[in-house]
Amino acid sequence: MEKTATFDRLLQIMDDLREKCPWDRKQTIQTLRQLTIEETYELADAITEENWKAIREELGDILLHIVFYAKIGSEQQQFDINDVINGVCDKLIHRHPHIYGDVKAETEDQVKQNWEKLKLKEGKKSVLSGVPQSLPALVKAMRLQEKAKQTGFEWDTTSQVWDKVKEEVTELEEVVQTGNKEQIEDEFGDVMFSLVNYSRFLDIDAENALERTNKKFQRRFQAMEAMALQQGRTLNDMNLPEMDTLWNQVKATEKL
Repeated sequence: MEKTATFDRLLQIMDDLREKCPWDRKQTIQTLRQLTIEETYELADAITEENWKAIREELGDILLHIVFYAKIGSEQQQFDINDVINGVCDKLIHRHPHIYGDVKAETEDQVKQNWEKLKLKEGKKSVLSGVPQSLPALVKAMRLQEKAKQTGFEWDTTSQVWDKVKEEVTELEEVVQTGNKEQIEDEFGDVMFSLVNYSRFLDIDAENALERTNKKFQRRFQAMEAMALQQGRTLNDMNLPEMDTLWNQVKATEKL
């Protein structure tokens, strides 16, 4: 009952804001769209940092957006929050026949395969059609590969995938010699796609791995800038060997 009361409190606040706040009253699904994307990325950042306090806060922001869209949907006589919740409940029950029916699924892969089969029965023309076109390319590559896997289109071993990575790198090296920018871009994309595939076999989130490296580079680079300032200089005043020395000093400090 406490959870229900808490959710009802949020719904009441949303009603109040929509009626009384000039900013909230003005919002539409179009104006909220970019804000929702930003909130989603903020949640992703918090998850990467494993900052539980921030995760809780960002989940609250996203929940607010869900309630906001449902409120607007109700005003437009399209749907309300009950339709949203009942819709996802019905979908979960329908797509988990191994829980709510007599279908057998003993492994995670079997669950995913059943999920994709059910979606095709619901009218999906391709197992790949559920991957949003606007996803960031790295995430999209991972999702496309995961979807294709459910049909059996998958390598058997990690070593096979690594061989494919090396094959794609060789092809990239060859085409670089031609100077053909379009072909180079194609082959570079193939290398990245194969590396994403390899990350899946290593059970690594490629997007999160790259973001961790981004953050590490940013942290180290800013530490270099600070060290240069302590010497009364800037990085622009230094040559590459001098900057490389600072970089190695930063790395050594991090290992202490």
